[in-house]
Amino acid sequence: MKTTNRIFIAIAFMLFFIPSTFSQDENAKRPEYITVTTMHWNMDNEDFNMKDWIAAEKEYMDKVTKKNEHLMNASFYMHRYTPDNRELIYVQTYANWEAIDKAGERNSELEKEAWPDKEARNAYFDKRNAYYADFHSDEIYATMSGAKVMTEAPGDDMILYVRKSHFAFPEDGSQKEFDELRNEFLKNVTHKNELIKGYYPNAHAWGTDRTEYVEGFMVSSMADLDKMFDRQGELFQAHWTDEDARKEYGEKSSKYWTGVHGDYIYTLIEELVK
Repeated sequence: MKTTNRIFIAIAFMLFFIPSTFSQDENAKRPEYITVTTMHWNMDNEDFNMKDWIAAEKEYMDKVTKKNEHLMNASFYMHRYTPDNRELIYVQTYANWEAIDKAGERNSELEKEAWPDKEARNAYFDKRNAYYADFHSDEIYATMSGAKVMTEAPGDDMILYVRKSHFAFPEDGSQKEFDELRNEFLKNVTHKNELIKGYYPNAHAWGTDRTEYVEGFMVSSMADLDKMFDRQGELFQAHWTDEDARKEYGEKSSKYWTGVHGDYIYTLIEELVK
């Protein structure tokens, strides 16, 4: 598949953050933390219906999530190209660490307001929970500066390409060099790529692997995902016009990451977005 080939080619053009660069975007409206819950469909649910699932989650989104002042954003993404076709992820963003706890408490209050009758509330959650397997996993990431924030609501289902990479800790590296490399690339390549509607870099804050670094790229379609990688290459060569300069840049930046990465493609469910 052409997309797969372009993914591996594009790795050479991308920068990765080292753990000491957990500075936040100067824009006060940007969240500081993001939680990612990986869930799985209940394959034993014989009554599964996609429209009914969306309706059930939309009811919760409208009655609880959108009214929760401690939760900045929330969205659902379904498997498209990942190792597990049962997988879907639920992403929530928060202004700060304290808001994570406050949002959970506020959800409980809003749930009781939305379904004041206990039996009705239990019936709703039984129906909603029946769509999911019991197992799920949670990760918390610190959002990074350098994001390219979407300025408009999706308006339709979109494609989220996620790349999970791993930090290296070079003895000959420096914060100054890393920041210079990173800022130059983001300014002249990623932020100029018109096919990238949103770019969100995140680093491990709480979870299983402190070296993990997750980048999210929002594009309009699978066709645009292929074009995105082509465009990254064009912009890279347009800025570093000399082959020796490109080689020097690649050698300097490569020491900040291990070279190990994973690729995941999800579909954003437009109806389920705060």
